Amino acid sequence: MKVKIRYGRNGLSFDSRGLPVEVLASRIDDMQIPSGVSGRDIVRAAMDCPIGSPTLRELAKGCRTCTLIISDHTRPVPSRDILPEMLRELREGNPDISITLLAATGCHRLTTADELREKVGGEIFDRERIEVHDCERNNVKIGVLPSGADLVVDRLVAESDLVCAEGFIEPHFFAGFSGGRKSILPGVCDKRTVMGNHCSAFLADDRATAGVLDGNPIHTDMKAAARMARLRYIVNVILDGGHRTAAAFAGDAVEAHRRGCGELMRWCGVRAERAGDIVISSNGGAPLDQNLYQAVKGIVTADGVAAEGGVIIMCAECADGSGSDAFYAALRDCAGPRELLERVLKVPQLETPVDQWQYQLLVKVLVKHRVIFVTRPELASMVREMKMDYAPDIDTAIAMARADVGEGAHIVALPDGISVIPQRS
Repeated sequence: MKVKIRYGRNGLSFDSRGLPVEVLASRIDDMQIPSGVSGRDIVRAAMDCPIGSPTLRELAKGCRTCTLIISDHTRPVPSRDILPEMLRELREGNPDISITLLAATGCHRLTTADELREKVGGEIFDRERIEVHDCERNNVKIGVLPSGADLVVDRLVAESDLVCAEGFIEPHFFAGFSGGRKSILPGVCDKRTVMGNHCSAFLADDRATAGVLDGNPIHTDMKAAARMARLRYIVNVILDGGHRTAAAFAGDAVEAHRRGCGELMRWCGVRAERAGDIVISSNGGAPLDQNLYQAVKGIVTADGVAAEGGVIIMCAECADGSGSDAFYAALRDCAGPRELLERVLKVPQLETPVDQWQYQLLVKVLVKHRVIFVTRPELASMVREMKMDYAPDIDTAIAMARADVGEGAHIVALPDGISVIPQRS
Protein backbone atom coordinates (compact mmCIF):
# COMPACT_ATOMS: atom_id res chain seq x y z
CA MET A 1 0.00 0.00 0.00
CA LYS A 2 1.27 3.43 -0.99
CA VAL A 3 0.68 6.05 1.68
CA LYS A 4 0.98 9.69 0.66
CA ILE A 5 1.96 12.30 3.25
CA ARG A 6 1.35 16.02 2.74
CA TYR A 7 4.73 17.73 2.45
CA GLY A 8 5.56 21.02 0.73
CA ARG A 9 3.70 21.40 -2.54
CA ASN A 10 4.28 17.91 -3.93
CA GLY A 11 4.02 15.54 -0.97
CA LEU A 12 5.97 12.44 0.03
CA SER A 13 4.95 8.80 -0.05
CA PHE A 14 6.12 5.49 1.29
CA ASP A 15 5.32 1.88 0.53
CA SER A 16 4.08 -0.07 3.55
CA ARG A 17 5.73 -3.22 2.15
CA GLY A 18 3.49 -5.47 4.17
CA LEU A 19 3.91 -3.46 7.37
CA PRO A 20 0.74 -3.00 9.44
CA VAL A 21 -0.20 0.62 8.73
CA GLU A 22 -3.33 2.30 10.07
CA VAL A 23 -4.15 5.52 8.20
CA LEU A 24 -6.12 8.18 10.09
CA ALA A 25 -7.49 10.91 7.87
CA SER A 26 -10.13 13.58 8.00
CA ARG A 27 -13.40 12.74 6.28
CA ILE A 28 -13.85 16.34 5.15
CA ASP A 29 -13.73 15.35 1.50
CA ASP A 30 -16.93 13.36 2.07
CA MET A 31 -18.84 16.62 2.50
CA GLN A 32 -21.21 16.87 -0.42
CA ILE A 33 -20.67 20.13 -2.34
CA PRO A 34 -23.23 20.47 -5.15
CA SER A 35 -21.77 20.46 -8.64
CA GLY A 36 -21.05 23.92 -9.97
CA VAL A 37 -21.10 25.59 -6.55
CA SER A 38 -18.02 27.77 -5.98
CA GLY A 39 -16.35 28.83 -2.76
CA ARG A 40 -17.81 32.30 -3.20
CA ASP A 41 -21.26 30.77 -3.57
CA ILE A 42 -20.81 28.94 -0.27
CA VAL A 43 -19.64 32.11 1.47
CA ARG A 44 -22.48 34.16 0.01
CA ALA A 45 -25.09 31.67 1.21
CA ALA A 46 -23.67 31.75 4.75
CA MET A 47 -23.64 35.55 4.79
CA ASP A 48 -27.27 35.62 3.65
CA CYS A 49 -28.23 33.73 6.85
CA PRO A 50 -25.82 34.97 9.58
CA ILE A 51 -25.73 33.13 12.90
CA GLY A 52 -26.62 35.21 15.96
CA SER A 53 -26.08 38.51 14.16
CA PRO A 54 -27.57 41.03 11.76
CA THR A 55 -26.20 40.94 8.22
CA LEU A 56 -22.92 42.69 7.55
CA ARG A 57 -24.68 45.33 5.47
CA GLU A 58 -26.89 46.15 8.48
CA LEU A 59 -23.87 46.39 10.78
CA ALA A 60 -22.14 48.76 8.34
CA LYS A 61 -24.92 51.35 8.49
CA GLY A 62 -23.89 54.48 10.36
CA CYS A 63 -20.25 53.38 10.69
CA ARG A 64 -17.56 55.75 9.52
CA THR A 65 -14.68 53.24 9.62
CA CYS A 66 -14.28 49.47 9.43
CA THR A 67 -11.27 47.25 10.10
CA LEU A 68 -11.57 43.93 8.30
CA ILE A 69 -9.04 41.52 9.78
CA ILE A 70 -7.54 39.14 7.23
CA SER A 71 -5.22 36.16 7.66
CA ASP A 72 -1.46 36.38 7.24
CA HIS A 73 0.94 34.39 5.07
CA THR A 74 0.98 31.34 7.39
CA ARG A 75 -2.72 30.50 6.93
CA PRO A 76 -4.38 28.92 3.86
CA VAL A 77 -7.53 31.00 4.28
CA PRO A 78 -9.22 31.30 0.85
CA SER A 79 -9.42 35.09 1.01
CA ARG A 80 -10.41 35.31 -2.65
CA ASP A 81 -13.65 33.49 -1.78
CA ILE A 82 -14.38 35.54 1.35
CA LEU A 83 -13.18 39.11 0.96
CA PRO A 84 -15.10 40.09 -2.20
CA GLU A 85 -18.37 39.11 -0.50
CA MET A 86 -17.53 40.90 2.74
CA LEU A 87 -16.43 44.07 0.93
CA ARG A 88 -19.52 43.99 -1.24
CA GLU A 89 -21.88 43.77 1.74
CA LEU A 90 -20.06 46.45 3.71
CA ARG A 91 -20.40 48.91 0.82
CA GLU A 92 -23.99 47.91 0.07
CA GLY A 93 -24.81 48.83 3.66
CA ASN A 94 -22.72 52.00 3.62
CA PRO A 95 -21.13 53.21 0.36
CA ASP A 96 -19.10 55.81 2.27
CA ILE A 97 -17.56 53.50 4.85
CA SER A 98 -13.74 53.67 5.04
CA ILE A 99 -12.39 50.10 5.08
CA THR A 100 -8.92 48.95 6.09
CA LEU A 101 -7.79 45.36 5.65
CA LEU A 102 -5.49 44.42 8.53
CA ALA A 103 -3.29 41.32 8.20
CA ALA A 104 -3.35 39.42 11.51
CA THR A 105 0.26 38.40 12.00
CA GLY A 106 0.12 37.81 15.75
CA CYS A 107 3.79 37.43 16.68
CA HIS A 108 4.79 36.09 13.24
CA ARG A 109 7.06 38.03 10.94
CA LEU A 110 5.39 40.77 8.93
CA THR A 111 3.60 39.64 5.78
CA THR A 112 5.24 40.95 2.61
CA ALA A 113 3.51 42.86 -0.19
CA ASP A 114 4.00 39.94 -2.58
CA GLU A 115 2.44 37.55 -0.07
CA LEU A 116 -0.53 39.87 0.39
CA ARG A 117 -1.08 40.16 -3.35
CA GLU A 118 -0.97 36.39 -3.71
CA LYS A 119 -3.45 35.96 -0.86
CA VAL A 120 -6.11 38.55 -1.71
CA GLY A 121 -5.65 38.82 -5.48
CA GLY A 122 -4.37 41.70 -7.58
CA GLU A 123 -7.67 43.57 -7.82
CA ILE A 124 -8.22 43.83 -4.06
CA PHE A 125 -4.53 44.42 -3.41
CA ASP A 126 -4.44 47.36 -5.82
CA ARG A 127 -7.76 48.85 -4.77
CA GLU A 128 -8.01 48.48 -0.99
CA ARG A 129 -6.04 49.97 1.87
CA ILE A 130 -4.10 47.11 3.48
CA GLU A 131 -2.04 47.31 6.68
CA VAL A 132 0.01 44.64 8.43
CA HIS A 133 -0.25 44.25 12.20
CA ASP A 134 3.00 44.68 14.13
CA CYS A 135 2.94 43.10 17.59
CA GLU A 136 5.45 45.66 18.88
CA ARG A 137 4.14 48.93 17.45
CA ASN A 138 0.98 51.02 17.18
CA ASN A 139 -0.98 49.07 19.79
CA VAL A 140 -3.18 50.33 22.63
CA LYS A 141 -4.50 48.86 25.88
CA ILE A 142 -8.28 48.46 25.97
CA GLY A 143 -8.78 46.35 29.08
CA VAL A 144 -7.71 43.41 31.25
CA LEU A 145 -8.45 39.78 30.38
CA PRO A 146 -9.96 37.25 32.83
CA SER A 147 -6.49 35.80 33.37
CA GLY A 148 -5.16 39.17 34.52
CA ALA A 149 -3.15 39.91 31.37
CA ASP A 150 -3.55 43.32 29.73
CA LEU A 151 -5.50 43.31 26.46
CA VAL A 152 -3.43 45.45 24.08
CA VAL A 153 -4.64 45.52 20.47
CA ASP A 154 -3.75 47.19 17.19
CA ARG A 155 -4.81 50.83 17.26
CA LEU A 156 -6.74 50.35 14.03
CA VAL A 157 -8.98 47.83 15.79
CA ALA A 158 -9.36 49.92 18.92
CA GLU A 159 -10.41 53.01 16.99
CA SER A 160 -12.67 51.46 14.32
CA ASP A 161 -16.44 51.81 14.40
CA LEU A 162 -16.85 48.27 13.07
CA VAL A 163 -14.50 45.30 13.40
CA CYS A 164 -15.02 42.11 11.38
CA ALA A 165 -12.81 39.24 10.28
CA GLU A 166 -12.29 36.40 7.86
CA GLY A 167 -10.79 33.10 8.93
CA PHE A 168 -10.87 29.33 8.76
CA ILE A 169 -11.56 26.63 11.30
CA GLU A 170 -9.22 23.70 11.83
CA PRO A 171 -8.13 21.75 14.91
CA HIS A 172 -5.67 23.80 16.97
CA PHE A 173 -3.17 22.07 19.19
CA PHE A 174 -3.78 24.22 22.27
CA ALA A 175 -6.63 26.66 21.49
CA GLY A 176 -9.05 23.85 20.62
CA PHE A 177 -9.81 25.20 17.17
CA SER A 178 -8.48 28.01 15.00
CA GLY A 179 -10.68 30.80 13.72
CA GLY A 180 -13.23 33.10 15.33
CA ARG A 181 -11.76 34.86 18.35
CA LYS A 182 -8.20 34.07 17.26
CA SER A 183 -8.44 36.88 14.70
CA ILE A 184 -8.15 39.19 17.72
CA LEU A 185 -5.98 37.16 20.10
CA PRO A 186 -3.30 36.50 19.01
CA GLY A 187 -4.00 37.90 15.53
CA VAL A 188 -3.93 41.66 16.18
CA CYS A 189 -2.66 41.84 19.76
CA ASP A 190 0.53 43.25 21.19
CA LYS A 191 3.11 40.63 22.04
CA ARG A 192 2.70 41.18 25.81
CA THR A 193 -0.95 40.12 25.49
CA VAL A 194 0.01 37.08 23.44
CA MET A 195 2.64 36.14 26.03
CA GLY A 196 0.11 36.36 28.85
CA ASN A 197 -2.37 34.17 26.98
CA HIS A 198 0.23 31.61 25.91
CA CYS A 199 1.75 31.21 29.39
CA SER A 200 3.19 27.92 30.65
CA ALA A 201 0.42 27.31 33.21
CA PHE A 202 -2.26 27.52 30.52
CA LEU A 203 -0.28 25.28 28.16
CA ALA A 204 0.14 22.70 30.93
CA ASP A 205 -3.65 22.46 31.42
CA ASP A 206 -5.04 19.19 30.03
CA ARG A 207 -7.97 21.12 28.49
CA ALA A 208 -5.62 23.24 26.38
CA THR A 209 -5.70 20.77 23.53
CA ALA A 210 -7.19 20.17 20.10
CA GLY A 211 -10.96 19.91 19.94
CA VAL A 212 -11.64 21.39 23.40
CA LEU A 213 -13.19 24.83 23.97
CA ASP A 214 -15.11 24.47 27.24
CA GLY A 215 -12.83 24.97 30.21
CA ASN A 216 -9.83 25.67 28.00
CA PRO A 217 -8.10 28.64 29.70
CA ILE A 218 -6.54 29.83 26.46
CA HIS A 219 -9.91 29.88 24.70
CA THR A 220 -11.52 31.68 27.66
CA ASP A 221 -9.12 34.61 27.35
CA MET A 222 -9.38 34.63 23.54
CA LYS A 223 -13.17 34.76 23.65
CA ALA A 224 -13.08 37.61 26.16
CA ALA A 225 -10.59 39.48 23.96
CA ALA A 226 -12.91 39.19 20.95
CA ARG A 227 -15.81 40.66 22.90
CA MET A 228 -13.73 43.46 24.43
CA ALA A 229 -12.25 44.39 21.05
CA ARG A 230 -15.80 44.51 19.61
CA LEU A 231 -15.34 41.85 16.96
CA ARG A 232 -18.89 42.06 15.63
CA TYR A 233 -18.91 39.73 12.65
CA ILE A 234 -16.88 36.87 11.18
CA VAL A 235 -16.87 34.74 8.06
CA ASN A 236 -15.06 31.48 8.82
CA VAL A 237 -14.74 28.55 6.44
CA ILE A 238 -13.94 24.87 6.62
CA LEU A 239 -11.52 23.63 3.97
CA ASP A 240 -11.49 20.30 2.18
CA GLY A 241 -8.34 18.29 1.55
CA GLY A 242 -7.40 20.52 -1.37
CA HIS A 243 -7.68 23.67 0.77
CA ARG A 244 -10.91 24.60 -1.03
CA THR A 245 -13.92 26.12 0.71
CA ALA A 246 -16.25 23.29 1.75
CA ALA A 247 -18.50 25.09 4.26
CA ALA A 248 -18.87 28.61 5.65
CA PHE A 249 -20.20 30.13 8.86
CA ALA A 250 -21.00 33.82 9.16
CA GLY A 251 -22.26 36.04 11.93
CA ASP A 252 -21.50 36.50 15.63
CA ALA A 253 -17.83 35.92 16.47
CA VAL A 254 -18.64 33.39 19.21
CA GLU A 255 -21.84 31.73 18.01
CA ALA A 256 -20.88 31.31 14.36
CA HIS A 257 -17.44 30.04 15.34
CA ARG A 258 -18.81 27.46 17.76
CA ARG A 259 -21.28 26.24 15.12
CA GLY A 260 -18.40 25.78 12.69
CA CYS A 261 -16.29 23.96 15.28
CA GLY A 262 -19.12 21.52 15.95
CA GLU A 263 -19.51 20.81 12.25
CA LEU A 264 -15.77 20.31 11.77
CA MET A 265 -15.55 17.89 14.70
CA ARG A 266 -17.95 15.59 12.86
CA TRP A 267 -15.42 15.24 10.05
CA CYS A 268 -12.02 15.44 11.73
CA GLY A 269 -12.49 13.35 14.88
CA VAL A 270 -10.82 9.95 14.34
CA ARG A 271 -10.15 7.01 16.62
CA ALA A 272 -7.21 4.67 16.23
CA GLU A 273 -7.72 0.93 16.53
CA ARG A 274 -4.63 0.89 18.71
CA ALA A 275 -1.86 3.28 19.69
CA GLY A 276 1.01 3.60 17.28
CA ASP A 277 4.45 2.24 18.03
CA ILE A 278 5.46 4.48 15.12
CA VAL A 279 3.36 7.52 14.22
CA ILE A 280 4.04 9.31 10.93
CA SER A 281 2.67 12.85 10.79
CA SER A 282 2.77 16.00 8.70
CA ASN A 283 1.81 19.64 8.95
CA GLY A 284 -0.55 19.67 5.99
CA GLY A 285 1.95 20.62 3.31
CA ALA A 286 2.64 24.13 1.99
CA PRO A 287 2.13 26.76 3.26
CA LEU A 288 1.46 25.18 6.64
CA ASP A 289 4.76 23.28 6.86
CA GLN A 290 6.93 26.24 5.98
CA ASN A 291 9.04 26.08 9.15
CA LEU A 292 9.96 23.99 12.18
CA TYR A 293 8.01 26.31 14.43
CA GLN A 294 4.71 25.52 12.68
CA ALA A 295 5.58 21.83 12.48
CA VAL A 296 5.19 21.47 16.24
CA LYS A 297 1.44 21.25 15.56
CA GLY A 298 1.80 18.01 13.62
CA ILE A 299 4.13 16.60 16.25
CA VAL A 300 1.66 17.33 19.05
CA THR A 301 -1.14 15.67 17.05
CA ALA A 302 1.00 12.56 16.67
CA ASP A 303 1.62 12.48 20.42
CA GLY A 304 -2.12 12.06 20.94
CA VAL A 305 -2.08 8.62 19.34
CA ALA A 306 1.48 7.42 20.05
CA ALA A 307 2.05 4.43 22.32
CA GLU A 308 4.16 4.81 25.42
CA GLY A 309 7.75 4.82 24.24
CA GLY A 310 6.63 5.09 20.63
CA VAL A 311 8.53 6.96 17.92
CA ILE A 312 7.12 9.95 16.04
CA ILE A 313 8.19 10.64 12.45
CA MET A 314 7.45 14.23 11.44
CA CYS A 315 7.50 15.24 7.77
CA ALA A 316 7.71 18.97 6.97
CA GLU A 317 9.55 20.79 4.18
CA CYS A 318 10.40 23.86 6.32
CA ALA A 319 11.18 26.14 3.39
CA ASP A 320 11.71 29.01 5.87
CA GLY A 321 13.96 27.05 8.24
CA SER A 322 13.24 27.27 11.96
CA GLY A 323 10.69 30.07 11.65
CA SER A 324 11.79 31.64 14.94
CA ASP A 325 15.23 32.40 16.32
CA ALA A 326 13.98 32.26 19.91
CA PHE A 327 12.31 28.89 19.38
CA TYR A 328 15.44 27.48 17.75
CA ALA A 329 17.82 28.88 20.38
CA ALA A 330 15.79 27.54 23.31
CA LEU A 331 16.06 23.96 22.03
CA ARG A 332 19.65 24.36 20.85
CA ASP A 333 20.94 25.78 24.10
CA CYS A 334 19.10 23.62 26.65
CA ALA A 335 20.74 20.69 28.42
CA GLY A 336 17.87 18.50 27.31
CA PRO A 337 14.09 18.46 26.86
CA ARG A 338 13.32 17.65 30.50
CA GLU A 339 15.54 20.42 31.83
CA LEU A 340 13.92 22.94 29.50
CA LEU A 341 10.39 21.81 30.39
CA GLU A 342 11.05 22.09 34.12
CA ARG A 343 12.48 25.57 33.64
CA VAL A 344 9.54 26.72 31.51
CA LEU A 345 6.94 25.58 34.05
CA LYS A 346 8.44 27.98 36.62
CA VAL A 347 8.03 31.09 34.44
CA PRO A 348 5.29 33.47 35.74
CA GLN A 349 2.44 34.33 33.36
CA LEU A 350 3.38 37.95 32.82
CA GLU A 351 7.04 37.08 32.22
CA THR A 352 6.42 34.65 29.35
CA PRO A 353 9.18 35.10 26.74
CA VAL A 354 8.51 35.03 23.02
CA ASP A 355 7.69 31.60 21.56
CA GLN A 356 7.95 29.83 24.92
CA TRP A 357 4.63 28.11 24.19
CA GLN A 358 5.98 26.47 21.07
CA TYR A 359 9.08 24.98 22.62
CA GLN A 360 7.11 24.03 25.75
CA LEU A 361 4.76 21.90 23.67
CA LEU A 362 7.63 20.39 21.70
CA VAL A 363 9.67 19.37 24.73
CA LYS A 364 6.51 18.03 26.38
CA VAL A 365 6.52 15.50 23.53
CA LEU A 366 10.28 15.01 23.45
CA VAL A 367 10.43 13.88 27.08
CA LYS A 368 8.12 10.99 26.10
CA HIS A 369 9.03 10.14 22.52
CA ARG A 370 11.90 10.02 20.09
CA VAL A 371 11.09 12.36 17.19
CA ILE A 372 12.64 11.72 13.78
CA PHE A 373 12.28 14.72 11.46
CA VAL A 374 12.08 14.23 7.69
CA THR A 375 12.94 17.46 5.92
CA ARG A 376 15.42 19.10 3.55
CA PRO A 377 19.02 17.88 4.07
CA GLU A 378 20.34 21.39 4.67
CA LEU A 379 18.34 21.45 7.92
CA ALA A 380 19.81 18.23 9.30
CA SER A 381 22.18 19.94 11.74
CA MET A 382 19.46 22.31 12.95
CA VAL A 383 17.10 19.41 13.59
CA ARG A 384 19.74 17.62 15.65
CA GLU A 385 20.60 20.78 17.57
CA MET A 386 16.92 20.97 18.50
CA LYS A 387 17.11 17.55 20.18
CA MET A 388 15.47 15.56 17.38
CA ASP A 389 16.87 13.04 14.91
CA TYR A 390 17.08 13.69 11.19
CA ALA A 391 16.16 11.41 8.29
CA PRO A 392 16.30 12.24 4.56
CA ASP A 393 13.14 10.26 3.71
CA ILE A 394 10.30 8.31 5.29
CA ASP A 395 11.73 4.87 4.53
CA THR A 396 14.95 5.72 6.35
CA ALA A 397 12.97 7.15 9.26
CA ILE A 398 10.86 3.99 9.53
CA ALA A 399 13.99 1.83 9.57
CA MET A 400 15.45 4.01 12.35
CA ALA A 401 12.21 3.80 14.33
CA ARG A 402 11.86 0.03 13.93
CA ALA A 403 15.35 -0.39 15.33
CA ASP A 404 13.92 1.12 18.53
CA VAL A 405 10.47 -0.44 18.78
CA GLY A 406 10.83 -3.71 16.89
CA GLU A 407 10.13 -5.20 13.48
CA GLY A 408 6.45 -5.82 14.17
CA ALA A 409 5.70 -2.24 15.15
CA HIS A 410 2.19 -0.95 14.57
CA ILE A 411 2.38 2.14 12.37
CA VAL A 412 -0.19 4.91 12.45
CA ALA A 413 -0.02 7.41 9.57
CA LEU A 414 -1.54 10.89 9.73
CA PRO A 415 -1.25 12.12 6.11
CA ASP A 416 -2.38 15.59 7.23
CA GLY A 417 -1.47 15.82 10.89
CA ILE A 418 -3.25 19.09 11.56
CA SER A 419 -6.58 18.19 9.97
CA VAL A 420 -7.51 15.48 12.45
CA ILE A 421 -8.13 15.06 16.16
CA PRO A 422 -7.02 11.48 16.80
CA GLN A 423 -7.79 9.55 19.96
CA ARG A 424 -6.54 6.25 21.22
CA SER A 425 -9.01 3.40 21.57
